[in-house]
Amino acid sequence: MTTLRSTPITAADMTKLIHVAAAVILDAQGNILLAQRPADKHQGGLWEFPGGKVEPGEPVIDALYRELDEELGIQLSQAQPLIRIPHHYPDKSVLLDVYTVSAFTGEPYGREGQPVRWVAPADLDLYPFPAANTPIVGAALLPDRLAITGEIAAGLAWPAQQQRYLTQAAQLIAEHDIALLMLRAPQLSEACYGDLAQAMQQLADEQGVTLVLNCALEQAEALSAQGLHLNRHRLAELTHRDQFSGRWLGASCHNAEELAMAVAKGLDYVTLSPVQPTASHPGEPVLGWAEFEALVAELPIPVFALGGVGEAELSQARMAGAQGVAGIRQWWPG
Repeated sequence: MTTLRSTPITAADMTKLIHVAAAVILDAQGNILLAQRPADKHQGGLWEFPGGKVEPGEPVIDALYRELDEELGIQLSQAQPLIRIPHHYPDKSVLLDVYTVSAFTGEPYGREGQPVRWVAPADLDLYPFPAANTPIVGAALLPDRLAITGEIAAGLAWPAQQQRYLTQAAQLIAEHDIALLMLRAPQLSEACYGDLAQAMQQLADEQGVTLVLNCALEQAEALSAQGLHLNRHRLAELTHRDQFSGRWLGASCHNAEELAMAVAKGLDYVTLSPVQPTASHPGEPVLGWAEFEALVAELPIPVFALGGVGEAELSQARMAGAQGVAGIRQWWPG
């Protein structure tokens, strides 16, 4: 089954950018197929996600089918949109329309003599990619759900609060197969948050989950965090991505200005909210899916829809250009 992205490429887009269809191709074990660019071509010698140029007037999915057959000798049978990336090199500009290919027929090989290789997701960061492909790596590695922890139980001493919180987190991971978890506990002191973060990291390591902290950058660095999520104020204070040494740096965004700031500062992903009404903020203005899609269109980093969304809205979020959905109440145990 192949799903199509609802936002079309306009004629104006095509006059400015070289339109390319690319694929994150998965095998049965979840490995990802990479191809090496010929040394005599643009960005030669680097590894890339297979694909090729979309001809004028050609549907993207048709171009992807054609290119994968021509380059790899396979025929796709199941694909869905992953991310759309505009990128400007000094000598050319490209628009990558990227799909995840989860089913195909044939055995892939380099039909044009190019080396191809199946790579475990954890090893993608070891390969040199063209700059335009970098956001694809992030989108390929990130899951489609970002769970956020809920409130700390009141009326308990801190050791008991922490233990209950860890139990709730373990329940969430087990019941919903969560792979990406954000520790958000703004009511805690810095010291208590640090204690909880270390305990949560141990749980995450045991369960194979990526833990993202929601705290000051300085505290995340002190804790050797592999993931950090910034609120809008901390995003504004950030100078550049290199200030955080961990793998994943994200931020909460609510409008075009904040999204542009996140891209300019080199973040790896963002949440965009609120998409729909929420119980925690009744009556407040929301984006709605049309505005969400307009803001996300061609944003070159993965975006999680947040606010009044959950499992039921995952398909709609993906069709609107999102990486997936994020939330608290959909998953956090009561």
